[in-house]
Amino acid sequence: MGGHAGLHRIGGGHPAAAERHRLGDARTARTALEDLRRRICQYGFVTEQATAATVPFLWELAQLPHISCRVRIIQLLKAIADARQWESTAAAYPKLLNRRENPVVWERAARQAVRARRGDLSQLPAEPDTEIARAITELARALAD
Repeated sequence: MGGHAGLHRIGGGHPAAAERHRLGDARTARTALEDLRRRICQYGFVTEQATAATVPFLWELAQLPHISCRVRIIQLLKAIADARQWESTAAAYPKLLNRRENPVVWERAARQAVRARRGDLSQLPAEPDTEIARAITELARALAD
């Protein structure tokens, strides 16, 4: 799975849109990433069951210099690494932990998935783009603990 076409398949699109990704349509790539973000990290901080499984793919995309929305992918990885919404909610409402589908477990698994690939930070291409460089630095800080 490569480039924007892979991003679009994860986002749930159709072949014509996937072709636009392959050709580098930045707006379509952003739209697909936003759709994916809504599915795996709502509001930028609430993780879902599929989030942990998606993290390795996000790391792969973040390493590809031709991906037009790399900064947003890196920011999404940081948001997942920082996610503690379900844990905070469970602290106030412990019954949440007794549910069959436990979102606290999903959130922890997602954070662990991002941290498990922290070695990939060194594989992110050096970037003269200050926005990407800043996103990489912020992700590195989030993973430093």
